[in-house]
Amino acid sequence: MLKQSIRNFCIIAHIDHGKSTLADRLLEMTHTVTPQAMMNQMLDNMDLERERGITIKAHAVTMHYSHKDGNIYHLNLIDTPGHVDFSYEVSRSLAACEGALLIIDAAQGIEAQTVSNIYLAMEHDLILIPVINKIDLPSARIDEVKHQVMDFLGVSENEIILASAKEGIGITDILEEIILKIPAPRGDIHAPLRALIFDSVFDYYRGAIAYVRIMDGQIHQGDIIQFLSTGKTFEADEIGTLRLKRHPADQLRAGEVGYIIANVKNLKDSKVGDTVTLAKNPASKPLPGFREPKPMVFSGLFPTNADDLPELRNALERLQLNDSAMIYEPESSTALGFGFRVGFLGLLHMEIVQERLEREYDQSLITTIPNVEIRVKLKDGSVLIIDNPAQLPETMKIDFVEEPFIDAQIITPSEYVGNLMKLSQDRRGIYKNTSYLDTYRACLHYEFPLSEIIFDFYDKLKSLSRGYASFDYELVGMRQSDLVKLDVLINGDPVDALSMIIHRDKAYEWGQKLTSKLKELIPRQMYEVAIQAALGSKVIARTTVKALRKNVTAKCYGGDITRKRKLLEKQKEGKKRMKQVGKIEIPQEAFLAVLQIK
Repeated sequence: MLKQSIRNFCIIAHIDHGKSTLADRLLEMTHTVTPQAMMNQMLDNMDLERERGITIKAHAVTMHYSHKDGNIYHLNLIDTPGHVDFSYEVSRSLAACEGALLIIDAAQGIEAQTVSNIYLAMEHDLILIPVINKIDLPSARIDEVKHQVMDFLGVSENEIILASAKEGIGITDILEEIILKIPAPRGDIHAPLRALIFDSVFDYYRGAIAYVRIMDGQIHQGDIIQFLSTGKTFEADEIGTLRLKRHPADQLRAGEVGYIIANVKNLKDSKVGDTVTLAKNPASKPLPGFREPKPMVFSGLFPTNADDLPELRNALERLQLNDSAMIYEPESSTALGFGFRVGFLGLLHMEIVQERLEREYDQSLITTIPNVEIRVKLKDGSVLIIDNPAQLPETMKIDFVEEPFIDAQIITPSEYVGNLMKLSQDRRGIYKNTSYLDTYRACLHYEFPLSEIIFDFYDKLKSLSRGYASFDYELVGMRQSDLVKLDVLINGDPVDALSMIIHRDKAYEWGQKLTSKLKELIPRQMYEVAIQAALGSKVIARTTVKALRKNVTAKCYGGDITRKRKLLEKQKEGKKRMKQVGKIEIPQEAFLAVLQIK
């Protein structure tokens, strides 16, 4: 295959701007898929992806297109996930390409994820081809969105392609622009092999399969390969190209996209972003940009029935084979028993993992409050990294606490700016600036503590803006904050599964709301149940679930008052004894109560 006939490109877009539908039309137009085999969202093969209309796992496919100049071009489409949680995977997909199709919804215009993806593409020096999609919609604002794109990218009007992926409009123009504008891949075929892993999947029969873009050199079937991040070597049992299904080949050369099967038993050995080289003639340095996936949000997962713990462990092990970004370790709670502390890339990643565990592995789960990883500097000079409130040391031992902050962009119609600025201030947002994309849309630039957006920030953002605002963020590092541990005590006993790490300014308000919520959910007993919120030894909020009262004086129908008093005193003593030995059963809804607090 000649390098001059190869074009490597990806499609970047905000969620629900038509990326998967456009990919379907490209597959149809290049006859990669027969009309009989065609179905919606061909590259999204997970039920969750189809239902939610998002791409969770990146995919790649090679298409052959006969151009009017008589040449056959090999178009390698490297799909990208469409959510901020998977921004590292997006950056590796972009690094494997020379160009990108930038898809913008004609009704929605440029949104936060679009802006973020444009900057990522510019960092990788990609040629951008702007496409305004969904021009067939009655609500399409074609001229307005054109001006947004022209102002933002600095392109002329005739460089913007108008298309409707659903109706098949403009697909030929897109293919022509890919061939004309996106350059053929560079790379020295005679240099030592350097192949970028932009994705990897696990096959139960073949092991971890690495999807690679060959940057330099070439690889043949049977070569001994080496992963530079781990130094481990394997034999390339099978190599080939990707046309929806795997097509074996004898070799892959610089510029080509394909797969490598090398009997890698663990997905952790085939890391996204790693460099593959040959063991006998290794490359002197790896390709830039590789980093380990780092979980940002942590939550406890416990089986509803304690006997189901082995099944949950087995389900997590199997799920991790296909999702190396998820980490887990055993955890025990006095309230919930044995379970696992699980780390996720973000809140969407957490939702997807939970849904897959429940659907694919038939698990019934209780989930504790999600929280972020914090850094604690102790007075003796040591530093602790904590992802569980139960691990936080006593206040007197702590010098200071740091939490992760994010740099966020909120793009919204102008009339909702006031509402969203108030929401941002309530969530400890640090205002940076406001810029206007056009007369109708503003971009608010804020810095937030990550812990403030992992609850219901996105839902509130959408409801306050009637669904029009969009949100995107990236991590900027750790900063010092006045964080405290808020404990919940039931009759004086702490319930560790309800503990949380929270900013001191919000602790009193949260304590009041949480105790009030739990009062509604904890059933009444034969004795009084005290629900308290405490910071260390200081109780800051309290509510009481009143006791059920048995009328022990009902049988007294006369006589001296001392007789009634004697029965009441006896009942009081009995309740006191009952309170000492009684155990409160906390319902499952109580553990979700925190997520419902407004």
